[in-house]
Amino acid sequence: MFYRFMVSDAFYEQIKLHILSKLVDMRCWMGKHTNINNMQKGLPGHARDSNVISKVVKALMQQAWILGKPTHYGLELSLNIKMKKDIEQYIDSKMP
Repeated sequence: MFYRFMVSDAFYEQIKLHILSKLVDMRCWMGKHTNINNMQKGLPGHARDSNVISKVVKALMQQAWILGKPTHYGLELSLNIKMKKDIEQYIDSKMP
C-alpha cells in the first residue's frame, strides 16, 4: 500500500518514528522547537530526501502531534503537549 506521496508503509513508519523520537529526545515540547532540517540527521542516506521528510511532517501536523512555527529561516517543529500520551504510547509500541 502506498500513501498519496508514494512512500511505503514501513518506510513512512520508520521516518515518522525517527522524527517523533528525535523531538522527544531533544525535549521539544511546545515552546522549545528545532528546525525541520535537523530531522534529516541520523537517517541513512537513502532516507534523507527532504521532500519525503516534509510530507511526513505535514501528515504529523495534520494529526496535531507536531506543531509548526514558520520563521524567516525555515519551519521550526515542536511536539504538541496535549498529545503527549498518544505520542509516547506510539513510540513505546514501535521501538524494538
